[in-house]
Amino acid sequence: MSTFTRLQKRLSRCGIETHFNNDIYTFNKQDITAQVLLPNPLPLEEKAVEQLLDFASVTMPNSDAKVCAARATPDFHPGAVAPVGSIVATTPNLIIPAAIGTDINCGMRLFTTGLSLNEVDEQKSSLIEQLKQVLLHDERDVPVTPTSFQALFDEGLTAWLGALPQQGLWNSVNFDRLTHEISKISGNDLLSADSQYAPEAFFEKRAIIRPSSLGTVGSGNHFVELQIVDEIIDRHVAYQLGLKKDTIVVMIHTGSRDVGFYIGKRWQDKAKALWPADQKYPKSGLFALTDNHAQEYLQAMGVAARYAWINRIVITELVRKTFNTLFKQDASQLLVDISHNVIFPENGMNIHRKGATPAHLGEIALIPGSMGDYSYVAIGKGHPDWLWSCSHGAGRAEKRQTMRSKKLVSDNSLLPWQCVTLKQERLFEEAPAAYKPITPVIQAQENAGLIQTAVKLKPWITFKV
Repeated sequence: MSTFTRLQKRLSRCGIETHFNNDIYTFNKQDITAQVLLPNPLPLEEKAVEQLLDFASVTMPNSDAKVCAARATPDFHPGAVAPVGSIVATTPNLIIPAAIGTDINCGMRLFTTGLSLNEVDEQKSSLIEQLKQVLLHDERDVPVTPTSFQALFDEGLTAWLGALPQQGLWNSVNFDRLTHEISKISGNDLLSADSQYAPEAFFEKRAIIRPSSLGTVGSGNHFVELQIVDEIIDRHVAYQLGLKKDTIVVMIHTGSRDVGFYIGKRWQDKAKALWPADQKYPKSGLFALTDNHAQEYLQAMGVAARYAWINRIVITELVRKTFNTLFKQDASQLLVDISHNVIFPENGMNIHRKGATPAHLGEIALIPGSMGDYSYVAIGKGHPDWLWSCSHGAGRAEKRQTMRSKKLVSDNSLLPWQCVTLKQERLFEEAPAAYKPITPVIQAQENAGLIQTAVKLKPWITFKV
């Protein structure tokens, strides 16, 4: 009996019908349908399927609000509540806070350095040591004012830049470039925010505030990685982006840190508290927000989203400053900043993406592999059946606890790339074997018309907390 047949029988006992055709799984349960794009060799986990169908079935009593569609990309695997690699589209009056959880606006950005591998390799040891101090030992000076936070949340990123104090990190940045790069932040124009939902500590009566999480990577699968442009697949796109073979680029993967946790947890609790008192709790434990409450959530989520964006901006400037100190030049340019854990109003719906990347027609998408595997710059093809999305990576194949017990990584010095971390367990938890291989993940999405790859990036030095 095949693995698929055994899974089909197990799901059938739970009332779930399963069909597989051309890398697409279709699941039906009590008139609820969800689809997963997953090539046959890659594992499909029963828990992830059940989680996806639970989200597809979310409703609110006495309301016309509903889920319109539920899809998942090839990095699909179980999450704490929502499956990673899932996209859930709802009517404009419905929000599911648990669908994106507390790591709000986790995302990735990619910027060029203007330097070749040969140039950077000459200073490799000094570069590692200086970036290690900044990224892992928190040696940074990032002053912010209550006024700048007020401007950020109530007006936006441009207002935040204009209100920053001219000291610390901000003495060395190119503000004209930063202002221009705001246009490279995907989805920035889709969200608004309101400072009333931000942590009160940001508005203490002090001249300068230094939030402990601002400019930090965070743990888990988050990283800052120096990568080598390994292969040009589409030379026209590469030329437009300024990507040349054997040059160094920097990829950053992090989110809103403690602000996302503060807002995400509060609003998941609020959704439960607002459930109609005369109705039983849903069996799935998933609670929706509708109408005015849904709009309030989007304003609160916008606070965390904007914090995530400035967190990635700060990390970018810290890395730029280090490069400038060593190489006495800064010709770096931001290519894109992409969110993959957020809700955007798109095409008349609220698109909830949990570990999934927007892939609208002609837009840049970033799809990293596991630590030590290739990453890809791709161009979205705007496939409506897949809710204008693609995967945000390869997707985990093994839990972190399992990888810690296996201890598959041995001598870091023997690896083809270098991981710099303060915690040895990160090498086990994030080892390549913990993730699905990136090649079939990419191929399945190209074959299905979600993306077209443009540039292949090879890992060189990875920084992990």
